[in-house]
Amino acid sequence: MKTRTIFFLLILFFSACKKDPPTDPNDLTNIEYNPSSYSLSIPESFPILEIPEDNPLTYQGVQLGRRLFYDPIMSADSTMSCFSCHDINYGFNEPLSLSKGIDGIEGPRSSMSLLNVGFFYNGLFWDGRSHSLEQQALEPITNPLELHDTWENVIVKLKRHENYPTRFREAFGIEHKNEITKELVAKALAQFQRIIIAGGNSKYDRVLRGEEFFTDSEFNGYDMFFDLSPDMPDAECAHCHGGPLFTTNEYVNNGISNVNSLEDFIDKGRGEVTGVLFDNGKFKIPTLRNITLTPPYMHDGRFATIEEVIHHYNSGGHYADNLDPLILPLNLSEQNIQDIIAFLRTLEDTEYTTNPDLQNPFE
Repeated sequence: MKTRTIFFLLILFFSACKKDPPTDPNDLTNIEYNPSSYSLSIPESFPILEIPEDNPLTYQGVQLGRRLFYDPIMSADSTMSCFSCHDINYGFNEPLSLSKGIDGIEGPRSSMSLLNVGFFYNGLFWDGRSHSLEQQALEPITNPLELHDTWENVIVKLKRHENYPTRFREAFGIEHKNEITKELVAKALAQFQRIIIAGGNSKYDRVLRGEEFFTDSEFNGYDMFFDLSPDMPDAECAHCHGGPLFTTNEYVNNGISNVNSLEDFIDKGRGEVTGVLFDNGKFKIPTLRNITLTPPYMHDGRFATIEEVIHHYNSGGHYADNLDPLILPLNLSEQNIQDIIAFLRTLEDTEYTTNPDLQNPFE
């Protein structure tokens, strides 16, 4: 009886030691898919953040997008990432007049700040060629002057990565590594960019809430910016930089280029997208929140300081048939200019840099 028992136990032991049948190593269904909604704090004065129905904001999606944003795996030689031109320490911008890609070649334009980019519903990039963050995120990867890779190569790298397939499963519920696509990459990057929000705790906002007061210089700049008093000159700022975002999100020719005709703009800007001659030389109006922290300025970074920018507007700029009618000589004194700059500094709010969900996960 004892021998039979031992024999039976040995059979059970060796049966238990048999390996499970081989499974598909690309199968992800053993990983839990239970995404949680991302809790986002938006300043009360800001507009509603529009979230696409097919790309809701989730914690898992934001964290995946964050890693993709900072990961140089997204470039052909693994030397650059989105972060390279959109540095959190420079207002998700960079301190260069013209951006450079992995080959060290300068592009034709300066990078744009990503602060509050989720609220810009009238096109993205300086020329507005992308209609959504999901569409915008597809471009830098294949641009030969930026990350200079192919989507096919990037997707292969992500599929082979030890962590990314799991993260795509957790964020989007894919069941197989082959379901990783450029569209899902773009969705994750878009989710991350939508949480890059600055404002609400600047001195300007605190003054509006009655928590603080402007200095005399700041108040004078505020007055001229919004043209509040007939006793102060109108700096003509709020027409293009109004509202809580300090941009109307439109496209204008602000007179920085000296051309003989509308055909002569070296960079046609919005006109390159629309094909409309009258749009040549028009560029997107950027936000002025944190503007004093993000030089250089204009689409080609031609102005190194905010003083140069205001001196340009004070001069009235260069005429063209499509020059914005509010670009005209302002007759501001040097003190007026310094007061306006003092006001612009009240728009600084770097509280977003302390948000762990915006920081580099690889540091």
